[in-house]
Amino acid sequence: MSSNASANLSRSETTARSAALTLRRAHVELDLRRAPDAAATTFGTTTTLEFDADLERGGATWVDFIGESIESVTLNGVDVPVQYDGARIQVAGLAASNSLTIVARGVYSRSGEGMHRFVDPVDGETYLYTQYEPADSRRVMACFEQPDMKARFTFTVHAPAGWQVLSNQSSVSSTSSTESGESGHATVGTTEPRTASAATQTVEFAPTLPLSSYITAIVAGPYHRVDAEWTRGGQTIPLGVLCRASLAEHLDADEIIEVTQQGLGFFTDAFDYAYPWGKYDQVFVPEYNLGAMENPGLVTFTEKYVFRGASTEAQHEGRASTILHEMAHMWFGDLVTMRWWDDLWLKESFADYMGSLATAEATRFSDAWVTFANRRKAWAYTQDQLPTTHPIVADIVDLEAAKLNFDGITYAKGAAVLKQLVAFVGRDAFFEGARRYFRAHAFGNTTLDDLLVQLEETSGRDVRAWSRAWLETTGVSTLDIETDADGRRVVTQSVAPGEQPRPHRLAVTAYDFTDSMQLERTDSVELDISSDRTALSLAAAPLTLLNDGDLTYAKVRLDDRSLTTVEGFLDRLTDPLARGIVWSALWNATRDGVLPAARYLTIARSFAPLETNVGLLGSVLANAAFAIEHYVADDERTAQRRMWLDICWNTVFMSRPGSGEQLAWARATASAATVDDAHAADIAAMLDGSGRIPDGLALDADLRWMLLTALTATGHATAAEADAELQRDNTASGVTAHVKALASRPEAEVKDAAWRSAWTDTRLTNDHLDATIDGFRAGGRRDMIAEYDAEYFDRIRLAWQTRSIEIARRLVLGLFPASESLEPVDAWLTDNVDAPAALVRLVTEQRDHLARDLRVREVQ
Repeated sequence: MSSNASANLSRSETTARSAALTLRRAHVELDLRRAPDAAATTFGTTTTLEFDADLERGGATWVDFIGESIESVTLNGVDVPVQYDGARIQVAGLAASNSLTIVARGVYSRSGEGMHRFVDPVDGETYLYTQYEPADSRRVMACFEQPDMKARFTFTVHAPAGWQVLSNQSSVSSTSSTESGESGHATVGTTEPRTASAATQTVEFAPTLPLSSYITAIVAGPYHRVDAEWTRGGQTIPLGVLCRASLAEHLDADEIIEVTQQGLGFFTDAFDYAYPWGKYDQVFVPEYNLGAMENPGLVTFTEKYVFRGASTEAQHEGRASTILHEMAHMWFGDLVTMRWWDDLWLKESFADYMGSLATAEATRFSDAWVTFANRRKAWAYTQDQLPTTHPIVADIVDLEAAKLNFDGITYAKGAAVLKQLVAFVGRDAFFEGARRYFRAHAFGNTTLDDLLVQLEETSGRDVRAWSRAWLETTGVSTLDIETDADGRRVVTQSVAPGEQPRPHRLAVTAYDFTDSMQLERTDSVELDISSDRTALSLAAAPLTLLNDGDLTYAKVRLDDRSLTTVEGFLDRLTDPLARGIVWSALWNATRDGVLPAARYLTIARSFAPLETNVGLLGSVLANAAFAIEHYVADDERTAQRRMWLDICWNTVFMSRPGSGEQLAWARATASAATVDDAHAADIAAMLDGSGRIPDGLALDADLRWMLLTALTATGHATAAEADAELQRDNTASGVTAHVKALASRPEAEVKDAAWRSAWTDTRLTNDHLDATIDGFRAGGRRDMIAEYDAEYFDRIRLAWQTRSIEIARRLVLGLFPASESLEPVDAWLTDNVDAPAALVRLVTEQRDHLARDLRVREVQ
């Protein structure tokens, strides 16, 4: 086991290493032949690193690796002693030019970090994939684990015959062999004999163009594959879409390929830089921790994007946006990479912005900016109001901090601010700056200034002043309209204490009723706002909407007249983006305690059933359920739960049969029914076929599990019924849902077993850990789980020390007690000032969420 100290690389030490060493090439050989054998927990890995050393800076360094063991270290042809602490291999005696070979054993992962191994319960087949960001390539190969040490990587993989074996580049050779009996050691880092006949293959891949270690990738297993291609101007890019064999019937490869082709055309034109990575494989993999990862030439996605049942248009739009987000990374992040994680925004903010832009302009999902305004920015607003908020250009001192900065600031706020930047410099200047940036820094590493130089040259604007105001500050502005006694109106800007007002370019629009009683634009003005008060020369109207078109990043308030209008006529606002901004304003006011939660819920019950944009509908449904559990006063919660469940249940039957809206309401019904059992008998009858099923509703496996979990959480279904459902759906998703359903039962011994399992059962996969935690908390039964609050605070520090950061993070966030007092968490923070900074950050954020809950409830 590695120590936290040695595993947690710091910015200062990696900066010194890259200054002293110049990495040229890396050859990695992996032996995955025994992967189907459950008893084989490790794999052989051999890495040869070729690099130059500046001997004036010293003749020693370290190489990163987290695995079971190091078998040998050879420097310039000479075996040297192994000095390994579980995370770092110390190497001394460097020459000016070096070849370093490290033979080691890696460990198969069940946490989604490093080389993840999954066995499909449907057919028993084994599937492997790698996931590295920000620093888990060292779990698979010995490497220099930092983004500014790029190399040309060559991979050789030994694997079972018949498997798809993929890497960033295409294969250049594949040879087959059959081994039988005691064949001795494999060629790389293998000490156990192979004891059975096995057909194997050895696949060698072409060298990559210069890459950072965290975006290299390996995928191996009997994946189902669909091939296509994209051609433009003499360039032909082979395309592959892959998933597990048991999911092949659900893979809508045609739509995925269409979006991929549209995206390649859009970005090639926008960036005027041909796609550089040769091929474009996209693999949907099981038990994935992320939505997707931009490994050049081999993008990996969560299997949740393979819709095995009914799906809404919003789900398809979300998948398209993710596909295009990852594709944008082929330029922003892969071709040009940030030097260190401080500038993570240089890839994630741009990819989030570009993904939405390409989705809206190149695909059929033209309302992508509606979803962005209402959902992605909500994530940013939430994150940016925490005490741990940080500038978009962050101060990332080490890898633990980097891991936690894949957040709403880096992604969604950064993308929203880029949308404002485009408005500030002009679209043509923005894209010309990006083109120059790619040409100047292709295959290299950059910082903030490298991009600003290009944008200033193309736009002639003071981009550095803009950067200081937007990229290097924290917090979210709130824009409101004030009217004085003489009817004069001003737009006010309030900011967090200690912050200065930001420059905003935005539109303010008046909406009035037409003869048919629709709310449509009647007048609009564009404003440049840079102070706390800006005159507004726009006549009053039934609805005055700040930030119409969603050009800037700010919370907006509705004035009293506008609020009254939307309370009665929100469905008459025909523009979905305008409705999205209104829904966002209502939700932010609710979170801030400005709009009572009960009033928000009345609006949601009135107008969510009339919402025609299924993406907006999904956000409203989620927000309403959240408001009931977090912001409604305790003595009102039972009544609000019942009213919400009734609306959900009734709307399922009233919705257009087979529509996305109907499916969204059905899912909301299942969620509402986990905390209120008024329709338990109806749901049970629906599941066993004796009751009424809404016309057109696809009662598929995923929806059945959601409804059954509602019954188990309220005590209306047994373990035997959950077992029977698993027999109907003995798939990976079914097994995970079964874990959650069993843990959701409102029985003391069940909750205790789930609690113990989450903390102590290291055999739980990442997905099964989440299911256990979700089941433990299902039903909102504080009366059953409050007794574990004190133990939570006793456990979290040890969990952080002994579990991987991904698993520890899930435990710390998922099991944080939703108590009625801040005293326990305040006591922990006081007593643990020396705890790891990343752990303190997570606890501090959870404390702030709880404090907001308690504060908002008090003002109801």
